[in-house]
Amino acid sequence: MRKIAFALASALLVCAFSPTFSSAESEATRLLKARSAEFDREIIEVTNGVYTAVGYSVQPVSMIVGGDGLIIVDTGMDTISAGQVLADFRRITDKPVKAIILTHSHGDHTGGVPVFAGKNRPPIWARSNFGSESGPLNAAGLTFTNIRGARQGGFKLPPEKRINNGVARAYWPKRGGAVFQSGKKIGPTHTFSEPRRTLEIAGVKLELVAVNGETADALYVWLPEKRVLFCGDNFYKSWPNLYAIRGTMYRDVRAWADAVDMMLQEGPECLVPGHTRPILGKAKIAEMLTNYRDAIRFVFDKTIEGMNQGLTPDELVDYVKLPERFADKDYLREYYGNVQWAVRQIFNAHLGWFDGNPSNLFPLHPAEEARRVADLAGGPNALLAKAHQALADNDHQWAAQLCDHLLALDPTAKEPKLIKAKALEALAENLLTATGRNYYLTVAQELKQQTGNNADYRRTARRPRTPTVE
Repeated sequence: MRKIAFALASALLVCAFSPTFSSAESEATRLLKARSAEFDREIIEVTNGVYTAVGYSVQPVSMIVGGDGLIIVDTGMDTISAGQVLADFRRITDKPVKAIILTHSHGDHTGGVPVFAGKNRPPIWARSNFGSESGPLNAAGLTFTNIRGARQGGFKLPPEKRINNGVARAYWPKRGGAVFQSGKKIGPTHTFSEPRRTLEIAGVKLELVAVNGETADALYVWLPEKRVLFCGDNFYKSWPNLYAIRGTMYRDVRAWADAVDMMLQEGPECLVPGHTRPILGKAKIAEMLTNYRDAIRFVFDKTIEGMNQGLTPDELVDYVKLPERFADKDYLREYYGNVQWAVRQIFNAHLGWFDGNPSNLFPLHPAEEARRVADLAGGPNALLAKAHQALADNDHQWAAQLCDHLLALDPTAKEPKLIKAKALEALAENLLTATGRNYYLTVAQELKQQTGNNADYRRTARRPRTPTVE
């Protein structure tokens, strides 16, 4: 491995590791802070006999009160938050839980099952393909998604670096808080494979409707008599997470839009999203679901249009822009998902990794490309000086990419790690998408840790964190 002899003036060092970007709060930070009001802890009466608990962990838990018992829709992230929800539900009614319905298998919706199941072990309803998203990854033995998931979730960050997660409050689950890991394993006891299953539980008539979208095992719950729809994660007040940067199988974008259309056709008067607060009013709900569906379809169609012109993913992200009629809606802002990530995933799902440029069929190894880039710059020290200058110029993306070349030459070099960490922190400040922001800040923290220059990591490393799937 070729080592870099770093011999720069002390003035450059001061330049690199002092704040070079404005200390004023960015618009992205302001918007994320304002969004935190969406996650205030509260039990909301959606309609007569239907209650939703928001702000306890990251996912709303709903209670439908029937004649002789309760139906719970999703259970929150872990047993601790679920216990708090159940205690507050008990202030409303002491009826027993007659059934639990899981809208999909992600751990932030299922971790509280043991609490609501209790000793009575009521039926737990889900799709017959429950858990299908994680199956192929687990079968392949892929575990790095856990690391990326922790970065995306910001679980290793100190509280002051996490505003919220875009569609949920900042929450640190305890170990053992993920899906079915608290106490004895409790999985679904009742499943269905048909498009729609009609049930009557505790005197309440409801329909479980199979849909595809964020997961292939998703369903929504429809209460026709009360006109209430529990939509799971196929709708929440944010641009949808059509691709999760923790790494995920393809989320069928067209099917997701079709699922939103199906919910729209039910004509709900009360809508309970998989994250964020319930929405009331038929006209308002219809407008939001219509725009949500149409915006997803626009991104898919526009991406395919660009692909048919031979555009590469790097070109497509500039080609596909949300029209103002969608972009000006707060519930379509990129708090959680990101349009550019969706475009890249649509390309990859339909054409694979090859972008069409023959130069990329057999590219140089990153270390060899870095050596040649350094030679063009006048040597490694000259390349390092360029990285320092990019940081001083607030050209943070370029500074980070230059550091990638330097670290390809010498993965142990401390100075490029510190420059890159500072660049990532600046990029995070101006990014609205909370998952990307968390990822930037976590990797910056990791880079500082590797240099022995990070108090934040030492302060948070003692506190255990459990990644969750979202």
